[in-house]
Amino acid sequence: MVHKRHTRARDQAGPVAVRLYGFQPPVGTPYGLEVSTIEDFFAQHGDWPWNPPRPGRATFHYLIAITEGELRHDVDYVTQAVAPGQWLWVRPGHAQCWHPPGAARGPFILFEPDVLRPDLARLLAPLTAHEAPAVLSPHPDDTAWLQQTALQLLDEHRALGRRPLDLHHALRLSLLESLLLRLANSPGIALTGTATAGTGRADRYGRFLDALELHLRELHHAADYAELLGCSVRTLSRAAQDATGKGVRELIDERRLLEARRLLGGARWDARAVAVEIGFTDPANFGRFFRDRTGLTPAAFAAREATPEP
Repeated sequence: MVHKRHTRARDQAGPVAVRLYGFQPPVGTPYGLEVSTIEDFFAQHGDWPWNPPRPGRATFHYLIAITEGELRHDVDYVTQAVAPGQWLWVRPGHAQCWHPPGAARGPFILFEPDVLRPDLARLLAPLTAHEAPAVLSPHPDDTAWLQQTALQLLDEHRALGRRPLDLHHALRLSLLESLLLRLANSPGIALTGTATAGTGRADRYGRFLDALELHLRELHHAADYAELLGCSVRTLSRAAQDATGKGVRELIDERRLLEARRLLGGARWDARAVAVEIGFTDPANFGRFFRDRTGLTPAAFAAREATPEP
């Protein structure tokens, strides 16, 4: 289902670094889409990655519908509780950590970003954005339809070999697209941004955000991302300015700072381990970076976060 694409050695003085997992469906499963259930997924992976629980990142989308029980899942070091009728969406690059499923049941959909057609991807941009909520609560009028469509998608996924492969894949994509569009437009789903960002610059900024999430640890300069995206630094900078009013370097630094705050606070990593995780070769440089932007040393920030409020 997934495979470990990248890992670092264990730091004896700190935690295990966050691993990056790539998409690798079972042999014979076509294209970048796989559908299972929570219970089957756990039954097939008894020792990964929840035993023991450890953080990881994936290069693909996880979409889980809860039909029974409650699922607990950490997304960016915040434990989310997902109740029946709700959906958990973990986007590529988000730090996540599994908990044992307990009585949680429901369809589990995994798909790569490129499986969506460009026109559909633009319509779904607010839902696939990194800042979109991890837990989605569709309107009750949509709940049964969404769950039934997810189960139909599961049934079609399991029908591999019953129909010509192209037809089988077209049916799966059609069901996935219908599901995502209905979910994105259900009353009560609060999303940021708009679906009108279909210009070249907006698309480029979206691809920059995707790349930033996946390469935050090793790429830290505007030129790195411009090369990765096949454009000039000036072009990428214009896209970032149009979308946010900020420069690329500022956005990179903001994302590194956010990651550092999450690790020092919710995950309780020490400063040296955090420095390594977000790409600082010198812990002293990380200390200055953090203090200049927060007014606190990493240790002081971690101590403050660990102290319960009165």
